Amino acid sequence: MSGAGAPSLSVDGTGLRVTVVAASWHTTVMDGLLDGARRALARANVTDVRVVRVPGTFELPVAAAAAAQQGADAVVALGVVIRGGTPHFEYVCQGATLGLTDVAIRTGVPVGFGVLTCDDEQQALDRAGLEGSHEDKGAEAAEAAVATVLALRAL
Repeated sequence: MSGAGAPSLSVDGTGLRVTVVAASWHTTVMDGLLDGARRALARANVTDVRVVRVPGTFELPVAAAAAAQQGADAVVALGVVIRGGTPHFEYVCQGATLGLTDVAIRTGVPVGFGVLTCDDEQQALDRAGLEGSHEDKGAEAAEAAVATVLALRAL
């Protein structure tokens, strides 16, 4: 499992405004990721949380950019792309990754990257933070976004 070596973050995001942008494909996986992000934000004392759903993972960067422009202190981007039989997987994954990276760098607003790029549905379920999952990537993305805000403020 890829979670080996992950840091244990304990962050206090009191007063932060966080927008979670979440794709709509693969409902079970997305519900798990979103629940994990909400749990992590609650643990971090973040009470100003806005959730925006978009059709798919490819649409996450434009929603993240809008959230950053509208005053979010951090954005958590959640999506899942499962490999199929065409190159579509690579295009969507690359577009989402480069787009979200661009949003963070261009705006200075941290973007927690909770986009699963999996070979099959079982890999996604194992990372979705559901009962029986091995990892909770939604929670990890939320924690990373809050921790990055705090790190940037400490500079």
